[in-house]
Amino acid sequence: MFKKLFGNPRNGSGPTVSTTTTTKTVDAIQKLSETEDLLIKRQDVLDRKIAMELERAKEMTRAKNKRGALMALKKKKMYEQQLEQLLNQVQRIAEQKSMLENQRAVVETVDALRSGATASKHVMTEMKIGDVDKVLDSINEQTEDMRAIQDALGQPIGAAADLDEDELLGELEELEASELDDQLLQPAPVPTTRPAAVAKTAEELELEELQAELAA
Repeated sequence: MFKKLFGNPRNGSGPTVSTTTTTKTVDAIQKLSETEDLLIKRQDVLDRKIAMELERAKEMTRAKNKRGALMALKKKKMYEQQLEQLLNQVQRIAEQKSMLENQRAVVETVDALRSGATASKHVMTEMKIGDVDKVLDSINEQTEDMRAIQDALGQPIGAAADLDEDELLGELEELEASELDDQLLQPAPVPTTRPAAVAKTAEELELEELQAELAA
């Protein structure tokens, strides 16, 4: 069954099923849907007839018309049998349509996966590992050339290239030592802040208050 549905993937990378089969499947699903709609409409008609005959049987019973009531119930039973058969048909139609729709979805999924696998295979065939290595080697070579150029541009030229770095370092140390000596020879700064006032005792405060009162 699966071989008939999916075909043999080793035979090629074409679609899983032919265009004719796909068209027939779509047509079959459409036909089943139309038949299902028709049966559902027929179901509504039978439901109304059953309800109508039941109501008629009730009326005949109230009218004491036993024969008429039996006739109405007989028709009601006939319609109920037709409805039961129709419901079975609707169920079969729905199952058949669902199966075809699932098969179509599976086929489309397999086709999509096969197309992706084929495209990936073509890409890997054209993109050889040797070409990738060449590209990477070219990038690495350009990077090394750029680094060499930057190093060359960073080298001192002219008078700066003739300067002795050790001599410059010695002169810098002498300058730092001279600066330190100047700092040590400078006099210590005189504090400008006044000494904090000594807090008065309670007796001294009391004495000042007494003197103020006497002076008044």
